[in-house]
Amino acid sequence: MLQPTCYAYVASGGWRRPLLSPDFTSPDVLRVDAPPSRTASPDGGGEALERYLNHLSRVLRRSPHTIRNYRRDIGVFLDYLRGLGVAYDRAGRSHGRAFLTVQREDGLAEASLKRRAMTVRGFYAWLDRQGELPAGEPGDSILMLRYPKAPKRLPRFLDQQQVSDLVESPSRVEEETPQSLRDRALLELLYAAGLRVSEVAGIDVRDLDLTNRQVTVIGKGDRPRVSIFGLPARDALHAYIERGRPELAKGAQSGLFLNRSGGRLSVRSVQEAVRRAGVAAGVLRRTHPHLLRHSFATHMLEDGADLRVVQHLLGHSSADTTQIYTAVTAGRREAAVTAALARARRRESGRAE
Repeated sequence: MLQPTCYAYVASGGWRRPLLSPDFTSPDVLRVDAPPSRTASPDGGGEALERYLNHLSRVLRRSPHTIRNYRRDIGVFLDYLRGLGVAYDRAGRSHGRAFLTVQREDGLAEASLKRRAMTVRGFYAWLDRQGELPAGEPGDSILMLRYPKAPKRLPRFLDQQQVSDLVESPSRVEEETPQSLRDRALLELLYAAGLRVSEVAGIDVRDLDLTNRQVTVIGKGDRPRVSIFGLPARDALHAYIERGRPELAKGAQSGLFLNRSGGRLSVRSVQEAVRRAGVAAGVLRRTHPHLLRHSFATHMLEDGADLRVVQHLLGHSSADTTQIYTAVTAGRREAAVTAALARARRRESGRAE
């Protein structure tokens, strides 16, 4: 049975729309009208936005994916202000609430609504720290914008048999190919180390230590961490490096996972490899790399791993982020107890008859 890596098993050679007030959902709040326009400025905020994004990228080392999201979210709000004839640096909380209302009515998901609100507020907080945000109307500072709490969605995951079927699917071919060896190693590592798709795509050969079954990855915020994996992942990686990668390499390429042209496998290609494997394994849901990461964390906790250990392996900066997986495992335990009780009642009923 393929299982996620935890310290005990490694040691023994095993396993493998805007910011809202708390009453935002009330009908009165949903009918917020756009506030009166203020004097428009020649600059719609584009130059300030670019400077903010540059700060996020160069100073805070945010990922290109995060920068794209920030550019889109803040850009939508700046476009909204331009439509009202409001200067970007004169926006108030009332403008923000009206914007969020429009976004919600347009069908923006709650989680995206919360992210967009936080992103807009972060932009204005940065402007304020730079001394570029004039004093607004009393009680209408956009820095006071609040957002609604998004409903928590429990992570989806695969059971261990589904993971095993998915990970082994590239090997179920009539003839071994460099691509099948690569995909097997890729899937094993994604699951066994609980890696993000960007992390696995960025691994170089030099980052891999097969002897100690460790890999160094660069996580969010450019923070490096060492992840561990078990014997099945080690064996699959060894087979790929020995028999698969040399057939794919076209000259000096530092990347571990290569495409048919000899270049580094892209994030999109990793996602496609996982999707193909899910289809081949008969998994009846959309499969993606983060599904394997969710499955890794859930299986680790179900097997008794300490929350702090899982937090470290996942590269979470806060245990609060990892905590959501405990709700998943608790729910599964409750379901198991309920099912066992139901079976016991049926047996007692049968004896009574």
